[in-house]
Amino acid sequence: MRAAAVRAAAVRAAAVLVAAFVVVAGAGGARAHATGYRYWSFWERAGGHWTYATQGPSTARPDDGAVQGFRFAVSADSADASRPRGTADFAAICAGTPAKSGTKRVALVIDFGTPADAPSGETPPAHRRTACARVASGATTAEALASVAKPLRYDTNALLCAISGYPRNGCGEQVSSADGASGKQGAAAKEAQEAQPKKGQDSDGGPSLGLPIGIGVVALLAGGAVWQARRRGNA
Repeated sequence: MRAAAVRAAAVRAAAVLVAAFVVVAGAGGARAHATGYRYWSFWERAGGHWTYATQGPSTARPDDGAVQGFRFAVSADSADASRPRGTADFAAICAGTPAKSGTKRVALVIDFGTPADAPSGETPPAHRRTACARVASGATTAEALASVAKPLRYDTNALLCAISGYPRNGCGEQVSSADGASGKQGAAAKEAQEAQPKKGQDSDGGPSLGLPIGIGVVALLAGGAVWQARRRGNA
C-alpha cells in the first residue's frame, strides 16, 4: 500500500508538470504569433531622437525647421512600432532649399521598411528617401508630404495607406507576426540587429525566460509531493 501511494503521488506530480508545461508553452506560442498591423507610422524628431507623433499627419502643423518621419512596418502598437532608420538632420536635408517669406521648410524622412514587412508580392524601395518640403506657413504634415512624395493613398477613414505609391494595395491590415516574417528570415534577422529588444522585454525569437523558470518551479513542487508521499509511507 505504501509503495502504491508513492507511485500514485508521482503520477499526480508528473501530470501537474505536463499540464503546466502545456499552459506555459501555449502562452509562449501565442506570444510568438501576436497580432499586429501593417501600416505607415508617423514620427517627430527632436534632440536627435525619434518620438511617436501625438497627432496624425493631417492635423499636425510643424514649424519651420521641423524634422518628421514615416516608417512602413508591422507593429502591434505605438510602443512596438519601428522608427525611421538612419540619421536625420534638418540642415543637411534642407541645405539646398533656402528660406522664403510666407513659407516654412519641413525635413521629411520616408523609410519604406524591409521585405519582411512588405505585403505579399511587393518589394519596398531599396533606400529610404529624404526631402525638404517648402510649403505655406500654415500647412499640415500631410500637405508637406504630398508636395514631395506623390502619389499618396488614403482610405475612407483618412488613414495614410501609401507614400510614393508604396504599397500598391492594403491599408493597416491585421497580420500575425508569423505572416509578417514567413519565408523572409534573413531580412527579419537584419531588422532584429537594427532594433534590440527594449529593456525588460524578451526578443521575439522565442519564449521568455518565464517558460524554463516556471517549469523548474513546477518540477520542484512535483518532487516535493513525491518526497512527502514517501515520508507518509515510511511513517
